This record gives sequence, C-alpha cells and structure tokens, in this order.
Amino acid sequence: MTNLIKNETNSPPNNLRKLLEQRAAATPEKVFLFSEPDGREFTYSEFDFAVNRAASLLVRHDIGKGDVVSLLMPNSVEYIIAYFACWKLGAVAGPVNSLLKENEIAFVLNNSETKAILVHSEFQARIEKIRAGLPALQSVITFDDEAQATLEFEEREKSGRDFRALSIDKDHDAIIIYTSGTTGKPKGCLLTHGNLIANARQISEWLNFSSSDRLLTVMPLFHMNAVSVTTMSALYAGGSTVVSPKFSASQFWKIVSDYRITSFGSVATMLSMLLSKYPDGIPQDLTTSQLRFAMCGSAPVPAEVIKRFEATFNCPVVEGYGLSESTCRSTFNPPDERRRPGSCGLPIGNEMKVFDDDDREVADGQLGEIVLRGENILKGYYKNPEATASAFRNGWFHTGDVGYRDEDGYFFIVDRKSDMIIRGGENIYPREIDEVLYQHPAVAAAATIGIPDPLYGEEVVAFVVLKEGSKVGEADLISHCTERLADYKCPKSIHIVKDIPKGPTGKLLKRELAKQFTGIDYS
Repeated sequence: MTNLIKNETNSPPNNLRKLLEQRAAATPEKVFLFSEPDGREFTYSEFDFAVNRAASLLVRHDIGKGDVVSLLMPNSVEYIIAYFACWKLGAVAGPVNSLLKENEIAFVLNNSETKAILVHSEFQARIEKIRAGLPALQSVITFDDEAQATLEFEEREKSGRDFRALSIDKDHDAIIIYTSGTTGKPKGCLLTHGNLIANARQISEWLNFSSSDRLLTVMPLFHMNAVSVTTMSALYAGGSTVVSPKFSASQFWKIVSDYRITSFGSVATMLSMLLSKYPDGIPQDLTTSQLRFAMCGSAPVPAEVIKRFEATFNCPVVEGYGLSESTCRSTFNPPDERRRPGSCGLPIGNEMKVFDDDDREVADGQLGEIVLRGENILKGYYKNPEATASAFRNGWFHTGDVGYRDEDGYFFIVDRKSDMIIRGGENIYPREIDEVLYQHPAVAAAATIGIPDPLYGEEVVAFVVLKEGSKVGEADLISHCTERLADYKCPKSIHIVKDIPKGPTGKLLKRELAKQFTGIDYS
C-alpha cells in the first residue's frame, strides 16, 4: 500500500508539497487528520485546502522560499497545518520547544534568523517580552484557529495553483530544529524535504503501515518523533493521524478505543505511567483489539518495563533508535516474530556501523561509536561549519552514542560518548546547566550529571563548589536555574561540596563524582 504514491504519477514526490497534493488527489474524501480535543476532522482534500489558506496567510506577511517561520503552539491540527503551509512555499519550519524559557526561545529565534512566527495566544506574551531583542522577526501571527485566521483566503486558495509554480526539490531545507549542544548552545539541525520523505517511507514500509492505519500523535510536535513517526508516516502510507494536546495516562486508553488507534509513539516514561495508572490492564469497557503495537524511542526502554507492559496490555513494544540528525528513526525492531526486546533493532533503510576512536569498523559484539549514513541524515548544522565537519568525519555521521552490533545484525545502545542526559525523552546537555550555575556570583565550580530514575530514565543532579566566604543554599541555586532554564533541564537537587574530582589536565571527573555520591560505577 505504501507504494501507492509511486503508481499515481510518473515521478515519485521530491518535495512535501507534492506528497500532500498526490494524496489529496488520490483519496480526497479519506479523513487524514483528527483533532482529539474538539472532534474536528480533515479529509485529505480539506487538509490540503486548509494548508493552502495558511500558506496564503504567510504570503500576506511577505514569507517566501527559504524564509524561516518559527512555530510555537501546543499540539493541535493548527501545528500540522502550519508545518505544511511552510513547505507549500518552500519556507523553512522552525518548531520551538514550548517548555523553553524566554531567553532560550530568543536564542533559537535569533540564531535561525526567524522572519515570522506562528504562535498560539497561550505563548504570545512570552514572544512580546523578547520581541525587542529579535531584529530579524518581522511578523508575529496568532494561529489559534486556522479557519478564523485564514478566513479571507477561503475562496481564493481552493486550487493552490499559486504555489505549484514554485520550484522545490528534495535538497531544499524543510525544517530547522534545535538540538541540545555539547558547548552549551543548541545547534540548528537542517533537515530537507528529501530527508523527511525518506524517513517517512523507511518507517511506513518497515512497520507495514497502510491506508487502514490510524496513528496517535501524542508526543510533542516540536520534536521530530511526532513529526516523522506518527504524522509524516501516516501521510506517506495514505493512513490517518489523531493529534492530542498532550499525553494523559488517565485518558490514554479511552482515546485509543474511541479513535480505533492502531499504533502510537511513546517514550519509556509514558509506558511506566500507564503501568502505574492501570496495573490491572486496559478497562474492560474499552475496545483496543485493533492496536498493533506501541513504538518507543528517544532512550532505551528497561527490559522489565517492556515485559510488564506487554503482559499487562497485550500490546507489543517496538523499540527504535534515532535522533533529530537522522530526521527521526534509523532503526526499528521488526514488528513480527523477529522482534528482539532489549535491542533497538535493525537499520530501516540507512547504513549503520560501529567505529572505534580511529574511525575503523569494529567486529560484531565489540563496543564503539554508532555512525550513520543515508538519505534521512541531516544536511548540516545551520551556520555551524565546525560542528558539521566534526559530525561528518570520513563521510559518516557520528552520533556520539556507544553500542554494538550482534552477529545477526541487531544493534544495541549501551552508553553515550558525551555527557548528555535523557530525561523523559528530552535531551539535556550538562554543559548548558553548568554555564548557568557559573553565572551565579557565589559559584566557583559546577558539574551536572544524570542519575538513574525509575520514572524519567534519568534525573538531573548538580554539584557546586562555592567561592570562599560565600553562603548560599540549594534552594537559592535551584531558583537561579529555574529563572534561566526550561523546567525539564533544571537540577532537581544541588549538592554543595568542597571539591569536584579532577583529572591530570584539570578536567572535571563527573563519572567519579557520580560514583562517590550514588555508589554507582558509571565507568
């Protein structure tokens, strides 16, 4: 079924506008998008029409090919329409993590040279606070209700003919999404039309998605997981997606039942929360027999959690591995008897190897750095040639993750070369937190680490050495962080210590510090 697009035209789609328009032409009356909170539905034809109207709204604000349009909204049909409105014009969509503080948002908007922002009124006051410091920003467009916001374009844009004349190819930028940076500053990851189409094809073909699948988008749409796994893959397969504002354990199984969901994206924390809320299984008055499997990624899932989830809910968990730089997914376990719990699976269409520190491939079973190559791998980091060159050494993208491949070709992720913390599916670089702590006048040294947490996978803990004569408490330091960092990044505890272990070159030995305070050997 996923080959349907290729049979509808002499040429497969090379841009996202063409992909959508082919779907709308092939199955105009099929419902593509469901809005869970308010019951709205959009057929493929209606969705394409709504995207045309939103694109016309952007044109009214002087947005054209290559311009960056930031998106700051809760999960909604408006968010998905906004993505495609950008792509209709060849503009670059810039999803903004709504959990960020104003100074963090300002960095993203300034670094990406955002020309306009589509924003929900819930977040509009935050943009107004920082607008004076955003010299490139020309337009702030409220986008709470797509029909109301684009009312004046209702009749004029039914055909979308004005947009089809624009030349867009597979190498044209589609998304700039910011990833946590090892230097303390996020990096703008540039993904192309070709990247998104390739990953949608890889995912939908590997998991055998078809027009009968209905996927649940409950992960945040400012992350590539929700964009690729449950939105773009549904479009590529000719299926449907249901968008929900956020994950709610108490409402989750009812949504799955009401909308006849066949699969959903998740992280380990969500699975644990469902197990806690429903220890006896899915309520008997709900229908979930159509549910094929749960897709899980962002961080390894503890084997015990998978075992309990599958036994409790009779729903297989298909693990995958990837990162924003690979659009989203690079591996998935096969959704059949070949599935191997504990492994992140097999490559789904890109090349994947394990290298040593000299960029030589290691033997099966030996640890090394995971490297990737393929049509789903990012174009590069925006205006950061040094980071791009470092990541693409010897023609392979270096992930910074440590793992191995077994003799059957299955990959296993066991560690990270960097100090990155993954808390509830969100990537956090300790360097960014350390730099904020160093801004406090009483702090002489700081080191942030991740420690195991049964619910979130890892939790953020910081250690601080005070300057001589300084007196400040844990609460004051935490408050200092909460004013400057997104809540998920903030340390949940800060230990004031006399010294932080250092190596011969003066480098802080964070793993040794973690061992001293947790009793766990991280080496």
